[in-house]
Amino acid sequence: MKFLMLFIFCSFFSFSQIDSAKIFVPLVGIHLGGHIPAGDLAQRFGPDLNLGGAFMLKTKRNWLFGVESNYFFGRNVRENVLTQLRNADGAIVDNEGFPADLRITERGVGIHLTGGKILNFLSPNPNSGLMLSVGAGYLHSKIKLYDAQQKIAAVKGDLAYGYDRLSGGISLTQFVGYMFISDNRLLNLYFGFEGYQAFTHSIRKLNYDTGLPDTKKRLDMLYGFRFGWILPLYKKKPNEFYYN
Repeated sequence: MKFLMLFIFCSFFSFSQIDSAKIFVPLVGIHLGGHIPAGDLAQRFGPDLNLGGAFMLKTKRNWLFGVESNYFFGRNVRENVLTQLRNADGAIVDNEGFPADLRITERGVGIHLTGGKILNFLSPNPNSGLMLSVGAGYLHSKIKLYDAQQKIAAVKGDLAYGYDRLSGGISLTQFVGYMFISDNRLLNLYFGFEGYQAFTHSIRKLNYDTGLPDTKKRLDMLYGFRFGWILPLYKKKPNEFYYN
């Protein structure tokens, strides 16, 4: 019995030693999330969704360096940009005088360089743990106008740009969450809370609905949750590195 207990202890200790190595590995990821806007952006849009991708390099010291892209989209547009297109009854009509099907939605794009660290807190192996990162890049957002029947001359072609409120600028991002990289490649993911602060301005020279230029300096912010799936690009499994 004592020999069996000693064998189990030695086996467990050996397994722990095997799993005690950190590896350098490139990571490719896709992610989905949702945000609540804040600052000036909250006056223009409601909650949105985010779909994106990332490429990261994880060093042997668990530092993370990468680039990520994000596509923001939503249906909750709070700013009324169609006032000048409505008749006395509040309806929008097409070129033939019939009720028009004009839809407005949110669209946005962001790209950022990021850097961070994996801390071995509540981690089953040395390549997983609490994930902290920050970044800087560019973010822009706009109101997308969709004329379903293509019968509204006022928003046809480039004329739609006068209503889309396209704004962009330098932005900062932060992420606090958890990253898990399994030893068998089967389950690799991360999740957590993220934030964006973008210092933006209008890219359009004139807003057609007001007839005035938009010269306001904006602070557009987003805060929400992200879940991502990761594909590690190593040729060997992590536990094979541990033996070398």
